[in-house]
Amino acid sequence: MKEIYLDNAATTKLDPKVLKAILPFFTEKYGNASSTHTKGREAKQALEKARKTIAKSIGAKPEEVVFTSGGTESNNFTLKSIAFNNKHKGNHIITTKIEHECVLRSCKWLEKQGFKITYLGVDKEGFVIPEELEKAITPKTIIVSIIHGNNEIGTIQDLKPLGEICKKHNVYFHTDACQSYTKTEINVKKQPVDLITLNAHKIHGPKGVGALYIRKGVNISAWQHGGGHEQNLRSGTENIHGIVGFAQAVKLALNNKHIKHMTRLRDKLIKEVLKIPETTLNGPKGDKKLCNNTNFAFKRIEGEAIGGYLDLKGIASSTGSACSAKTLEPSHVLQAIGMSKADANGSLRLSLSRFTTEQEIDYVLKVLPGIVKKLRLISPL
Repeated sequence: MKEIYLDNAATTKLDPKVLKAILPFFTEKYGNASSTHTKGREAKQALEKARKTIAKSIGAKPEEVVFTSGGTESNNFTLKSIAFNNKHKGNHIITTKIEHECVLRSCKWLEKQGFKITYLGVDKEGFVIPEELEKAITPKTIIVSIIHGNNEIGTIQDLKPLGEICKKHNVYFHTDACQSYTKTEINVKKQPVDLITLNAHKIHGPKGVGALYIRKGVNISAWQHGGGHEQNLRSGTENIHGIVGFAQAVKLALNNKHIKHMTRLRDKLIKEVLKIPETTLNGPKGDKKLCNNTNFAFKRIEGEAIGGYLDLKGIASSTGSACSAKTLEPSHVLQAIGMSKADANGSLRLSLSRFTTEQEIDYVLKVLPGIVKKLRLISPL
């Protein structure tokens, strides 16, 4: 049976070239970067080389990049540390209704600590309306956190106007760029963003490693305490093999031909799937959408049922964020763009990678219409 992986928004397979770069740091170059002997210096050198690679990829300075365990930690670190460090200024935080769960749950926790949270709505394609953001800012607003590339529907926010509004009002601007990193432009010299969350496992790097860009001068302090690693901002022995793999994944991902490849297959998939009756595309089209993202709503059937039948055919898909996959609740993102619970429950996400082939897409297009037709025949809806 064929095995076709179309759940790359949840995680990606490790690129063999990344694995090759990582392996020596398990068996040969296994030193602690805080040690002063040869092995320690070897690890430290690899750490700083990787930091330079990731900083350069977003137009930042190396000292503005702090390594973490991944996107969830970076988002928690940002929101909680900024909130408590800037409590003298205010207690108001702005985010959106379409954020990843780690942002939404961090905000819910902060509400219990006395902070006020505004959850901005979005339009039917998932875009934040700049005027609505500006209206929401108050003299007590300390940070705005808006996801860059949405993990479910692929909406890419325009960071520049949103960041300019925040800058105008002297408010920190953070974006979660785990899905968009290397797939669309992120450049802190052009986009007024103060903090950016990045991770490795969405770009064919290892799991358990990420980074947080912190613009110089941002009032933030350690949320995790210990030996003072990462410029006293994130203690804990550095995950050298993971960080080396992260940097190698970034080097490999920064290749425009990968974006063109994914975009072409994405557009083919969208065009053909929309030929299935009573099927619509969730989120925007074209260059406003992540190059590897598709999300469809199929009327009168459950997305989970479609996913189950696809799995029997060897095709991995999802109905939304992997972090919410075990809940029976409809996607909060799809509801935020105005979909009914029934339509949200009938949605399916198919996310591609640079390793996805045209033959794989052709196979999906061959089997999917039959699965939808079969499920509609037995559907009570």
